[in-house]
Amino acid sequence: MRLETFPLLVGAFIGLIGIGLIFDAWAPDDIVVSPERRQRPRHDRDRWGEALVGLGVLAMAAAFIGRDTWRYSTITVIAGAVLLLWGIKRNGSYLRGAFIRGDRPKRTFVEGSRCVR
Repeated sequence: MRLETFPLLVGAFIGLIGIGLIFDAWAPDDIVVSPERRQRPRHDRDRWGEALVGLGVLAMAAAFIGRDTWRYSTITVIAGAVLLLWGIKRNGSYLRGAFIRGDRPKRTFVEGSRCVR
């Protein structure tokens, strides 16, 4: 295997991830995942935001596949970054709820310098 084929393989793999994200954004929820079993419901994900992330990942994959010889690689990277950031902004509350645990004990009141829970 020549070293020049490595970006093609990485780009193809990243492209498959982008296609999977776009499919997950447009597919009904009960096809891929079973119903939610949590006690506390999560924020709903923004399907359009998830599709934007998938398109951004596809743009980055196209930049990998195009390598340095493609004349539109810089534009593709810029467009991919904009799409990724826009999709992340649209899904901000969902991502915050997925990565930050919300079951921390709440402070009930403060007594002097101590906190009683």
